[in-house]
Amino acid sequence: MSAEATDTKDIELEVKTDSPSSAPSRLDRRNPMSYFGISLRRKMQAVGKSLQGKGKKKHHGPVFVPRNTGLGSIVDFGIGVKMLFVGNPITILCLVIPFAIASNFAWPPEATFVLCMLGIIPLAKLLGESTEELALRTNQTIGGLLNATFGNAVELIVSIIALKNGLPRVVQASLLGSILSNILLVLGMAFFCGGMFHKAQFFNQTGAQTSASLLLLAVMAILFPAAFTLSGAVGPDKIDHAVLRISEITAIVILLIYISYLIFQLKTHSHLFEDIPPDVKAEKEAAEKALEAAGKKEEPSAEKAEVEKEEVKEEGKKEVEEEGEEEEEEENPRLSLWGALVLLSIVTVIVAVLAEFLVDSIDKVTKAWGVSETFVGLILLPIVGNAAEHVTAVSVAMKNKMDLSIGVALGSSIQIALLVVPLLVILGWIISKPLTLYFQGFETVVLFMSVIIVNAVISDGESNWLEGALLCASYFIIAVCFFFHE
Repeated sequence: MSAEATDTKDIELEVKTDSPSSAPSRLDRRNPMSYFGISLRRKMQAVGKSLQGKGKKKHHGPVFVPRNTGLGSIVDFGIGVKMLFVGNPITILCLVIPFAIASNFAWPPEATFVLCMLGIIPLAKLLGESTEELALRTNQTIGGLLNATFGNAVELIVSIIALKNGLPRVVQASLLGSILSNILLVLGMAFFCGGMFHKAQFFNQTGAQTSASLLLLAVMAILFPAAFTLSGAVGPDKIDHAVLRISEITAIVILLIYISYLIFQLKTHSHLFEDIPPDVKAEKEAAEKALEAAGKKEEPSAEKAEVEKEEVKEEGKKEVEEEGEEEEEEENPRLSLWGALVLLSIVTVIVAVLAEFLVDSIDKVTKAWGVSETFVGLILLPIVGNAAEHVTAVSVAMKNKMDLSIGVALGSSIQIALLVVPLLVILGWIISKPLTLYFQGFETVVLFMSVIIVNAVISDGESNWLEGALLCASYFIIAVCFFFHE
């Protein structure tokens, strides 16, 4: 057997095995729109480069080699945690956490509220990092479920504590605010900042529309209980019981739809959530340049236009290869399986403690600041809980990775609408703390119009800075309205 055939066989074996080198990148695992399903295109690119004599793909970054027991494991855990902190400047806010805990016992509630919000921001980032470490140590399916479970752990923990303390309005407002923050503020800032560096940006239209359709289903689940209440379908003495039962049954149906959505991404239609192929993106960029030239009254010859098109294609392919190499550098896990579990447990406990202090201070803060619980839950808390997603979506949009950016924003909203909301309704049913899907009329209209705007913006599979400004302006108008809302 020749050396070339042997190399080819080794490469094929490498593609077929579930090795870390063939796993999705760490950044892709951050969002449910893109980490489900390994990209066949990227695998084949790796095979092609190897067949061209460039050698097998190299692993960059520190490779974790766990020690068996004793002091060595503790040292490894400390080194891995240090690497997580060094790579994330936002984790500097962890210095606030001791002051946030102390403020609950010695300082005014306003200080506790502010410090707890600041302390939760880096913890949300560490929750995502520890979940990614677990995903790298497991297979694709388990990794996807872990991301789906802990992707919005902060919102879930805060909502559970608020529900336990008898604050259903805060729960509803925080959940609605998380959806609005992601689809308007996070997505809008991503479009705006990305548009500052790129004239037009393209993304997978079919995958984005699928996500938008799921959001419309969530809107329907919230809109119908409100319409049922206003219609007078039953007597006033039976309306609360009827709405509660409708909400509980609807929550079960929504959970089943979310499970179907995971199967849709994992197994049957994972190709819909992959990045746009470089040749397609290059053709669209070439078309944009041609339109721009036409706007300047330039009439390039057919040969010149064809040359420019080929140049754009080559640039697109080169950019994709460079992005793949950058992502490969982040594939190596930095914590052992048990180290990731320990870190996840510690961060979750600290989040629960800060969330408890945060929720306890809401009542006094609203009276001291003269704002409503709805404004605190719908505007302030979601901005904190979505800070990590906000940074990720904007940073990748500036690098022209719009499929990933949209996945972070819309994917997080889908998790809230189709997973967290029905889970809390069912949990309230279990612990006898009723939580319904009946939101107030104004809140329902706001959510309905927001999802309609997002659908209109992403319907063409293209974004620019003006569309981002439109979404951000919509969020600002909503914030002003809820500031005066009682």
